[in-house]
Amino acid sequence: MEIETARPYFFGDIGCWSERTEVHKAAALGQASQLQQLIQSGASVNIVAVDSITPLHEACLYGRAQCVRLLLDAGAQVDARNVDGSTPLCDACSAGSLECVKLLLDYGAKLNPALTSRTPSPLHEACMGGNWDCVKLLIARGVSLEAYDLYYGTPLHVACANEKTQCVKVLLNAGAKVNAARLHETPLHHAAKKMRVDMIEMLVEFGANVYARDMQDKKPIDYTAPGSPSAVCLQFYENTPLSLQQLSRVAMRKKLGTRAVEVIGQLEIPKLIINYLCYQ
Repeated sequence: MEIETARPYFFGDIGCWSERTEVHKAAALGQASQLQQLIQSGASVNIVAVDSITPLHEACLYGRAQCVRLLLDAGAQVDARNVDGSTPLCDACSAGSLECVKLLLDYGAKLNPALTSRTPSPLHEACMGGNWDCVKLLIARGVSLEAYDLYYGTPLHVACANEKTQCVKVLLNAGAKVNAARLHETPLHHAAKKMRVDMIEMLVEFGANVYARDMQDKKPIDYTAPGSPSAVCLQFYENTPLSLQQLSRVAMRKKLGTRAVEVIGQLEIPKLIINYLCYQ
């Protein structure tokens, strides 16, 4: 079988996809049998095309789990980076392929690769796409909830900015810092800008500061339309003290931090709350 190989790549070269090999194509299209034949014939699984994209990147980007397994079994570099710094795990999280994410993690993919100026973390990518099942898996494996990207902020910022309510819920329940700031802008600012009452309520329930001011000295309510449901909601929270239930939740999260997640649903929670409120 004749194996197509990539010609040398030179900076400034044009023809974006012209250098993709047959291995890249089979991986992207999910042609597992073709890919297996190419591997058995000696084709490299780590050959790169334009922008340093490997066949594993392409398989993950299109959610081709069978091809991902074949490539990994054949020695594909699990944490290879493309020109933007994205790893295959970033691409799998962006695509929302839970099966590919599981495979990569089982083969040792880094949950928290060093962030570059061009690419966010796998958790950021999962939140951008609203892939909450991938978010839950990453959290279960120990991902950093506060991975910080210079452009996007934290994953919670990303989830709010992209209106991914389920991801917001998963992150908050896992212990993400609700008042994390990027240039003084909090996730609540994003929720207010998007006029999402459901996210606003959820964030405040977990202790979001309705009085936080960003670089423009604006509070979240300043980004809402006067008289809109989101404005009315924020105005209510500004003028109404938190309930005992809200105060208890916020107090417990502050005391336990992310450890709060470990005791959710256990019988010790009511005791923890009572002890904390009575003896502080």
